[in-house]
Amino acid sequence: MGTQIGALLTKKPITYEEISGKVIAIDAYNTIYQFLSAIRQSNGSPLTDPSGNPISHLTGLFSRTSRLRESNIRPVFIFDGKPPEMKKNTLEKRKEFKKAAAINYETAKDESNLEDMKKYAQATSRITPQILKESKKILELMGIPWVQAESEAEAQAAFMVSRGDADLVGSQDYDVFLFGAEDVVRNLGSTGKRKVPGQKKYVTRKPEHISLAGSLKELDISREDLIDIAICTGTDFNEGIHRVGAKTALRLIRKHGDISTIITEEKKDIRACVSVEEIREFFMNPPVTADYSLRWEKPKSGKLFDFLITEKGFSEDLVLKNIDILECRTGNECQSSLGDW
Repeated sequence: MGTQIGALLTKKPITYEEISGKVIAIDAYNTIYQFLSAIRQSNGSPLTDPSGNPISHLTGLFSRTSRLRESNIRPVFIFDGKPPEMKKNTLEKRKEFKKAAAINYETAKDESNLEDMKKYAQATSRITPQILKESKKILELMGIPWVQAESEAEAQAAFMVSRGDADLVGSQDYDVFLFGAEDVVRNLGSTGKRKVPGQKKYVTRKPEHISLAGSLKELDISREDLIDIAICTGTDFNEGIHRVGAKTALRLIRKHGDISTIITEEKKDIRACVSVEEIREFFMNPPVTADYSLRWEKPKSGKLFDFLITEKGFSEDLVLKNIDILECRTGNECQSSLGDW
């Protein structure tokens, strides 16, 4: 969900070659949710292992991460910690939305409406404790580091870039800029046409880079101003001002200077369970941790093979191909250990 400030930010195309050798802190929940929503069967039902458990998250993580490593990109996945209390309303709304989608899916199923089945099935996607556990397991088997955030993964990723431990943040949500992420790459691993959810049209998606400093300079505003603009449009912690989008919010900030004055002078209402000052403070100084270690290691090839093929029913050719990529990238030269297990 996040905030709708994307129209204000300057986006530039970027290639894998340009980010080769870079460390990218990736929002794990954001990425896993994409896989759970997009990697499905034609009727919308999830991909499953022989026991009926979902495997879309494993399919996506294994394939995309291998591709990133093949391009000499070093990903580190950041997992959300405890959500702030002021996010409670948003999380409740998401649960209700998924419940409604589940009901609509069953209706579409009864009517044999494949298009609606797929649409509503995607909307029911949720990340369970088992999916989280398996996601961390496959990353460890692949030799890819992951970090447990104190709270919001986007805040942790921005912090890691600010320390120089990562070069870029990988996320689809624009909230990451409110937490101070300087360099962000979007659509990582996404190329070609993608269907617009709920609509009968497609858009072309390619990796793009956004510089926070560059965007703020072009807009002639500060990060604090951007946060106020986001609060005007709505965030995970508040509902925005009625019928105020990013461009209107920018105009109001330029006119009044800050959101408090907008509320007073324009007689606008910000619906939130906490004060505007508290929301702004959370974005400026979120909980983060420096307790992490980043190491990209050789894959545990035998265990990875057994987990994906024996336990999860993956294609042997696919697994061997990607393991070979991982082994080549983490060694000085390609290893020939696949036949040694």
